[in-house]
Amino acid sequence: MTRKISIPTLVTAVFLAACSSPPERGAKPESERRTAPDFSLKDATGQTVKLSDYRGKVVLLNFWATWCGPCKLEIPWFIDFQRKLKDQGFSVIGVSMDDEGWEAVKPFVSEEGMNYPVVLGNESLSQLYGGIESLPTTFIIDREGKIAAVHIGLVSKTRYEKDLEEVLGGVRSAGNLGAGAGDRGGPR
Repeated sequence: MTRKISIPTLVTAVFLAACSSPPERGAKPESERRTAPDFSLKDATGQTVKLSDYRGKVVLLNFWATWCGPCKLEIPWFIDFQRKLKDQGFSVIGVSMDDEGWEAVKPFVSEEGMNYPVVLGNESLSQLYGGIESLPTTFIIDREGKIAAVHIGLVSKTRYEKDLEEVLGGVRSAGNLGAGAGDRGGPR
């Protein structure tokens, strides 16, 4: 018996496969990590968000946009990570690269229930991080402020879980980070 696959399902599968980063080896060894460039930007409430203020925490720094489909898949995962790991010295910082600025970003942040700081990125910040050319682009920064992992394009929630477990020092197991309310069934 032949199983039929719907066109929307096929298109979604091809899209996700094309947007996914190649398999990564995980976090870089500490000796290969470079310091993450510092920045100071305002969030939607006018509060200053400065990366160096997060020293001592593991930071997931996510460059994204409201119009980016793969970004929309990852954001619920990041909301979940923020909720589950904030007490273990972890924080997510979202950097919106939307040209429309807060006009587009504030309603999106509210609608999605983003529970972490979001700032507006700019070309200067993009260049500090090597020229952000693809969205999403995500940096995992260790407690010393060094870049432990970089993901360009959509990667699986499992990949993030493994990297975070490694960089957090095994504080939580991947099983504890696993599928939950924030996982909308994207690639695993």
